[in-house]
Amino acid sequence: MSSANQDATRERIEAELHQPLRALGLDIEAVEITPAGKRRILRVAVDKDGGVTLDEVAEATREVNRVLDGSEVMGEQPYTLEVTSRGVDRPLTLPRHWRRNAGRLVKVTLANGSAVTGRVLDPGEERVTLEVSGERHEVAYADVKKALVQVEFNRPGGSGDVSVEEES
Repeated sequence: MSSANQDATRERIEAELHQPLRALGLDIEAVEITPAGKRRILRVAVDKDGGVTLDEVAEATREVNRVLDGSEVMGEQPYTLEVTSRGVDRPLTLPRHWRRNAGRLVKVTLANGSAVTGRVLDPGEERVTLEVSGERHEVAYADVKKALVQVEFNRPGGSGDVSVEEES
């Protein structure tokens, strides 16, 4: 499948799944189609404020299966469906990603090439306030090249959450 066809298929899948998943209170964070021999793997990442539970992922999986079974979007080639939560290794690209990670430590690479690591204090629609070494820093989303949640063991105010830092 060509890249253009794959992009078009991914967009059609997102369009078909948007409303049914919104009805479950979920946002589509990513749709990925990767070849796997004679099959394809369709990965759909979902999220919501407060995070998703395993039961919600299971419910989303049933809903995605129902929608795709009634659709021609995946064509005749067999595929394996994986529905997952967003995961900490995905970059923060939308205001809702920042909001859902309030209180978390993030590493931000700015468009000018500099990098800063700080805690998300006040995520807004256009910019975020980070606490960096005890000082508040405003960062406009437009100035962010890449932002990733960082590993923290015994996060302040947390319950010992474990997250993984990934460099891409």
